[in-house]
Formats: sequence, structure tokens, C-alpha cells
Amino acid sequence: MRIALTLFLLLSPAVALAHPGHLHGGGFASGFSHPLLGLDHVVAMVAVGLWAASLGGAAAPILLLAFPLAMIAGGLLGAADVPLPAVEAGIAASSIVIGVAVMLALRPPLWAAGLVVAAFAVFHGHAHGTEMPAAGNLAPYAAGFVLATLLLHLAGLGIGRVGRLHPGPMLSRGLGAVIALVGSFALGGLAG
Repeated sequence: MRIALTLFLLLSPAVALAHPGHLHGGGFASGFSHPLLGLDHVVAMVAVGLWAASLGGAAAPILLLAFPLAMIAGGLLGAADVPLPAVEAGIAASSIVIGVAVMLALRPPLWAAGLVVAAFAVFHGHAHGTEMPAAGNLAPYAAGFVLATLLLHLAGLGIGRVGRLHPGPMLSRGLGAVIALVGSFALGGLAG
């Protein structure tokens, strides 16, 4: 729990900077950096990996594919200027819902977990697509944000799998609580 609290204290000031200055080129590097520069994105994507680890079995390939595929669809909508209401609230809610699922070790049917992850991924993708620089090229930009997302998912999966061995499931559950708190602060920041 100390590790989770330390991470929370170190990262919480960044919640106010949900999408700090991204690279301007609009290519692969810009797309890759986008999910990494917003704490709201980082914690949600790590949470997907943590949840996949806690669900075990076939959850990892399903959740870690459902999120990027739905995110690409959301990115295409955003790049095409198709409006999606409450995008930032949806991103914050993804951290809350998936963080709580990890914290409480919820084990819904795998299809339901996949639908939850995919639904939230559309919001993340939409943000990536709408924030692509005007001069950007969608294909390399999307490849960048998908790769960064997969790496964050794998980081969460790795932490979750190691946490099952030592120090036990409390590490993942504590991180789930921190992720839900970060999402709550981001959601509260939208209201203020």
C-alpha cells in the first residue's frame, strides 16, 4: 500500500494537466507521446492490464486487443470531427470504473469486461483523434498511440502478474484504488 500511496502522491499534481503540450509534428512520435503525456490516459491503460492480470485466463489477449481496436475506431471518429459528448468525462470515468474493478477484484464474464474496456477505449481514441495536429498523418499518428497504449497495457499486466506472486494481490488492489482516485480527481477537475 505504501508503494501505491507514494505513486499517487508523486503523480497527483499532473492530474490538472490532463493533456499537456504534445509534439506538433502529427506523426508517429506525436501519436506515441499523446497517451504518455496525460496521466488520465496512463492510469486507465495501466488499469486495463492490471484488470486482465487479475482476471487471468484468456483475459489478457481479449482486453489488450479490445481496447486498442475500439480506440482506433474512436480515433477515426475524432479525426473525422464526429462529435462524441463528454469525452474527457468518459476518460476520467474509465479510470474510476476499471480502477474500482481492480480494487474490488471484480470478475465479470469476460465478454462483459471486454465491452467495458472497449466502450471506454472509444473515448480515449476520440481524444487522440481530435488532438492530432492538423498537419498530421493519421496512419503513423495512430500507430504511435496504439503502440504506446499496448506498452502501458503490458506494464499493467506485468505489474499485476508479479503482484500475484509477491507481495500478493494487495499490490494490484492498492493500485486499482489509486487509479480510481486519480480518475475521481480528473473528473472533479472537469466540474470545477
